Amino acid sequence: MKEDLLQYLWKYKKFELSDLKTTKQENLLLQQVGLHNTDHSGPDFFNARLIINGQKWAGNVEIHIRSSDWYVHNHENDPAYDNVILHVVWEDDIEIFRKDNTIIPTLQLKDYVSHEILNRYKKLFTESNKHWIGCEKQLPYISNFVLSNWQERLYLERLEQKSSYITELLNQSANDWEAVLFKLLAKNFGLKVNGDAFLSLANSIDFSTLRKCSIACEKLEALFFGQAGFLEQDYENEYAKSLKKEYVFLKSKFQLDTQGILPFQFFRLRPSNFPTIRLAQLAMLYFNNNRLFSSIIRVNNIEDFYTLFSVEASSFWENHYTFQKESKIRRKRITKSFVDLLLINTIIPIKFLHARSIGRYPDDEVFKLISQLSKEKNSIVDKFEGLKIPIENALHSQAMIQLKSRYCDQKACLKCAIGNYLLNGD
Repeated sequence: MKEDLLQYLWKYKKFELSDLKTTKQENLLLQQVGLHNTDHSGPDFFNARLIINGQKWAGNVEIHIRSSDWYVHNHENDPAYDNVILHVVWEDDIEIFRKDNTIIPTLQLKDYVSHEILNRYKKLFTESNKHWIGCEKQLPYISNFVLSNWQERLYLERLEQKSSYITELLNQSANDWEAVLFKLLAKNFGLKVNGDAFLSLANSIDFSTLRKCSIACEKLEALFFGQAGFLEQDYENEYAKSLKKEYVFLKSKFQLDTQGILPFQFFRLRPSNFPTIRLAQLAMLYFNNNRLFSSIIRVNNIEDFYTLFSVEASSFWENHYTFQKESKIRRKRITKSFVDLLLINTIIPIKFLHARSIGRYPDDEVFKLISQLSKEKNSIVDKFEGLKIPIENALHSQAMIQLKSRYCDQKACLKCAIGNYLLNGD
């Protein structure tokens, strides 16, 4: 037995309500269970409403496995528990007294919970130790209505999560949305392997410096490649020599510092994802539009986003992936699939947060936009599809990633709509 199950049973009234009695055989009528306190301090439920032996009570409810846990947690010394009107426990093993020596009424929940719900709970958590997720065998039979609604909620939850990180960046940059967008895009241009390195580079450049350099693509390339450390050695080609000369000037003019910039990786990357190519594309993107945030706020159509980000690295990179060696001629254009990743991880989250910040609730717009994007390809998505879960677009794939990381991996079945559905035997 775990305390979170008892909280779940109380919160959703998953027990027999018709003839409740306290451990002192007082009649108990439950009117309101109260507001669930999800913090780590204070009683579990605030502002509950009860009638005990005809007397109305309003106050807090505390939940424990055993009554004696009250003393184990030192609640008798905490004023936050002075207004507890009911102690809900699985097993009553000791009386609990208030400061005035009156006994706090206790409800022993095990007398009122059905064996069916306990068996379903036990099965769910026993199976979680045997399979990829606890409800693996039952998942294909979940109602489509439950699943689709839960996927929308999961995606919004994931957006809120990303919004928290963006809010932190905004606080650090005096609410400069353009500067924060640059940092987010830089991190995404680095993908998983070089994301942190790209972000460290973006953090090393004041956005006002980027604006001043955006008058020429070569200046931006010199800025990015120089800060990344790619111009430290001597090259024979004129392009690299020119960038190095420009970077020496920029470094002196803007007092640029490379401390704290992480090393960039090439190992196990496809050449199209080499940091050199992604930095060249990022430079061209900001040369084309140094007020990118304003542009993405105006745009709401997928095709318009593809047009906005339809840039390619400068001509040197047509036959290069690094500064040293020539390769077959191939234009290094940002692909639609890469733009999809930018939309999922940066553009939609920042548009969502900006709309919320000005009092708009763009949930429907966001659902429409994310639903037009192709689903992501990764092991989590593949596994859910193997369990016969329909994943048709990026909303679904983002939702299932959230489900796995925040619920299944944490064994938070009681907080999951699917877990609730299975526990209730629907």
